[in-house]
Formats: sequence, C-alpha cells, structure tokens
Amino acid sequence: MFNTLTRKLVSILTFAVFLNLGNNYLVIAATLEEIKERGKLIVAVKDNIRPLGFLDQENQLQGLEIDLAKQLAQDILGDPQALILQPVSNQERLQKVIDGEVDLAIARVTINASRRRLVSFSPYYYLDGTGIITNNPRIRALDHLSASKIAVIERSSTIAVIREQLPQAKLIGVKSYQEAMTLLETEQVAAFAADNSILTGWVQQYPQYYRLPVRLSGEALGVVMPKGLQYASLRSRVNQAVGRWKASGWLAKRLEYWGLP
Repeated sequence: MFNTLTRKLVSILTFAVFLNLGNNYLVIAATLEEIKERGKLIVAVKDNIRPLGFLDQENQLQGLEIDLAKQLAQDILGDPQALILQPVSNQERLQKVIDGEVDLAIARVTINASRRRLVSFSPYYYLDGTGIITNNPRIRALDHLSASKIAVIERSSTIAVIREQLPQAKLIGVKSYQEAMTLLETEQVAAFAADNSILTGWVQQYPQYYRLPVRLSGEALGVVMPKGLQYASLRSRVNQAVGRWKASGWLAKRLEYWGLP
C-alpha cells in the first residue's frame, strides 16, 4: 500500500512540475505503471535530421522517429498525442535516458555493444548504413567512383567503409555537411559518403543531388530504453510494439512514406 501511494505521489508531483515549468521540467525515471499514471510518454528525439526527426515549415516536429514515438504513445496510453517530445543533441541521447529525464530515446541511435552496457535497446526499426550522393549526372554506380575524390566526415566510421569498397578513391575529410556541399558545388569532389538516412534527407531538400542505390554497411537503429528490473515491463511493451509494426507492415509503409531506402 505504502509503495503504491508513494509511486502515485511521485507521478503526480512529476506531472505538476513539467506543467508548471514548460520545457524545463524535471522528471525521474518512470516505470510502465508510472507512465500510465502520469498519462504522458516522454521521448527524446532529433529535430535536425530529415527525414527521421525535423522541424517542418510550421515549426512542428515531423519524421519517421516522430511517427514511432506517437505510435508508442498510442500503444501504451491509447492516445498518440499523450506525448512529450524533447529534442536532444547527439551527446545527450543516451544520458537523458540514463538520468531518467526521458522515458525513451528515439533519436537515430545505432545499436552497438558499448552502448548496450549503458542502456537497453529495442529490436531495430531501421537498418541504416553508408551511402553516397553526387551532383554529377555521369555518376550513377559505385564503380564510376573507383578513382574519384570523395568527401567524408572527419573521424567518421564511413572512412573505413569507403576505403574497403573503393580502395583507389581519394578521401577528402570535411568537418560538416555544409563543407561537403561546398566541395560538391565547386566540383572539388565527385561525391559525398555518409549514412543513408542523412543522405535521404539531403536529396529531399536538394533534388539536384542523386543518391546511389547502395548500402555499403549495416547500422541498426533502435529505441533506447533504461536498464534495470523495474523497467522490464516497459522494455517488453516497446519490444512487442516494434515486433507488431514489422509483422503488420506498418513500419515498412512509414519507411516508404519518408523515402528511406
């Protein structure tokens, strides 16, 4: 009885805090039961990666990962709008979950062994991987780049992938996507290699670019969930939801809608 009353009081106080403070709310890690009592699912997302999570012209969050967050709110709380979306930087994605500031993160997080030591992951919802774009109409296949200059983000995992696939190509390191675009526009490089999810959004914004129909590596993206026995029910609920999305074809339709390869 005491534990139940304590959890209810915590949930009520938590809800009151984020109502009073707007975007500067303070929360603690919530179990599935506490999320239901609170009546809101709090999810960390990206707001600058089209088409996964981005702000549209009306300053509203859109994208595949936003759709997934809404569907989880529907599955858990019966309402896709019973949701608080918290945009985060790449550095914050895991820590927000670890610190209990959000319930989940759906923020283009790649599943790997080192991260699994800190957080739990759902089954993957998208298999990302290295791709290539170009604005040169003569380049339409990978072998067209065998001896070309290709821009890559400095210190990224893409470098090793391209070196393996195109050992004769000359790699040009860049610090940002904008720098890569400048090199492409001034014909200093023939192509740019990065994750397909990023390049898909690039082509959607700049249709003069062409994304080669290749995936040169596999990087699974998953929902980030907290570790701990108290969160087992939440993890089970999320994992089952992702499984249903795949089995029903709903997830495939959302990938197609957002133009993701």
